[in-house]
Amino acid sequence: MKAIYLGILSAVLLFSSCTKNEKTNDRAASETQHDVYTCPMHPSVISDRPGACPVCGMALVKKSAQHEIQNSDLTALQQVSLSPTQRVLANVETVPVEILPMEHIINAVGIVDVAETHQATVSARFRGRIEKLFVNVTGEAVKKGEPLFELYSPDLITSQQEFILALDGKQQSLIDGMRERLQLNFGMTPAQIASLEQQRKVQTSVIFYSPISGTVVLKQVQAGEYVDEGTVLYQLADLSTVWIYLDVYEKDIPCVKKGEYVHIQTEAYPETKFSGRVTFIDPVINPETRTIRVRTTFENKHGMLKPKMFVTASIHSEGRKTLAVPLNAVLLTGKKAVVWVETKLNTFDPRDVKLGGSTDSYYEILSGLQEGDMVAVAGGFLLDSESALQHPERSSIEPAHHETISAAMETPVGKKEHSVKPQIVKITVDGSYSPDVVHVKLGTPVQLQFHRVEDSECTEEVVFEELHLRKKLPAFKTTTITITPKELGEISFSCGMAMVHGKLIVDR
Repeated sequence: MKAIYLGILSAVLLFSSCTKNEKTNDRAASETQHDVYTCPMHPSVISDRPGACPVCGMALVKKSAQHEIQNSDLTALQQVSLSPTQRVLANVETVPVEILPMEHIINAVGIVDVAETHQATVSARFRGRIEKLFVNVTGEAVKKGEPLFELYSPDLITSQQEFILALDGKQQSLIDGMRERLQLNFGMTPAQIASLEQQRKVQTSVIFYSPISGTVVLKQVQAGEYVDEGTVLYQLADLSTVWIYLDVYEKDIPCVKKGEYVHIQTEAYPETKFSGRVTFIDPVINPETRTIRVRTTFENKHGMLKPKMFVTASIHSEGRKTLAVPLNAVLLTGKKAVVWVETKLNTFDPRDVKLGGSTDSYYEILSGLQEGDMVAVAGGFLLDSESALQHPERSSIEPAHHETISAAMETPVGKKEHSVKPQIVKITVDGSYSPDVVHVKLGTPVQLQFHRVEDSECTEEVVFEELHLRKKLPAFKTTTITITPKELGEISFSCGMAMVHGKLIVDR
């Protein structure tokens, strides 16, 4: 029995000693833990002493010791709280998320053409000689029923004589057949045939009249010229209505529907807007330009729209009602889209959202928000910066206001991004990108400085399709986008209308 008591006592003493040792070791580890400093704008920069960030030059701030974080604490870690004074100084403004009709505006270029339903071809009905031309100039305006030319033919004379003989013989069936022949084969009008029937006088030639009111766009005959049956003599076009063919990009095809309104502008009349409608959508895509041809119809009573004139157009497509937020409420980081939501007074949470379509004012929200959520539409960049200052250890949100993105997920072995001096490339935007091919190094940050020296709608934004990045380029200003390529190959970029192209070639 004594031995049993001794064993129990030894076990208790051993457990007490281990517990005391664990507490001693934890305290020693806590005492020997070093302070850690990091950059508010670049959380990946870590140092064991104060100093300046090697990337942006900002002073490093002390980073508190990190511990295990429970799931319930993640939200609080990402929250940003502002004082009332900070909110006023930062001009942070919020609006509710709403369900709005998303009107898509599709920009396109096109060319004016003659409406096929408003033109006519005048050809010779029989062989003969042009005795006289009443319209002798291309571009001359004519009215329906006005004389165009006079045509002589021996066959015409013979047919008229046979008609007179039939009249004299009072053979009604023959009379009816000859009357139809003179009208259909020789183009005589009912009035001309009635005159022949009354006067019994043969006409050596017949006058042909304009079938429509319009403009002579083609004239292929001279007075005294012999022509064969079917020879095209005139091409007439009524330009009071014109067709305009637009080239719409493949991505915009679902938004274009027959009957939608179209507004166009021309260089000839920059302050005048013309309105028409979509009347036909080509079922086949052009394989070279990846565009589809859309036909629109416009009234042209004043003749301002000339055939072969170039135009810029905007198609207004009425979309369905959907959840939407203003454009400036969304921060695009290149990898994702973030919206700051005010969850309680002066407290904001970052929300990852999935974007759908967009208009000139709104983004469609597919997921991440609910109707009624209050989102920041002004001061979002400050919230992002304040978040980095309050929680430097949090790296879930990138500094979107720097437009710094990575071109891939993997980091090259041996490369430390924060220690590499960025490559600066100046690109002039003037109807094209100059240069349009840029060689960059793998793993080295490159600052693309787009300087736009024009105000054309075509180049008002630059798009990196592979990186899911769109950036507005203000006219006559320089916009910088920093990219760190982390895969060999090419990164393409283009204007918003995909008409101007450039590429980055990533080398070692």
